[in-house]
Amino acid sequence: MLVEGPVEVVCDDGSVAVSDRFVVALCTCRRSHCYPWCDTSHRRRARPTPAPEEDAP
Repeated sequence: MLVEGPVEVVCDDGSVAVSDRFVVALCTCRRSHCYPWCDTSHRRRARPTPAPEEDAP
């Protein structure tokens, strides 16, 4: 999620993350290594491949 900055994010544990950038990307999938900021970690997860269809007899 892109948000216009500057931004202050209050995390679940009560800590506050601050960014003074003009646009920031917030992580919504919780896979980021620098949460709450998005680091595109969600892209590294492989999508399951569909099972091949069996031929009908």
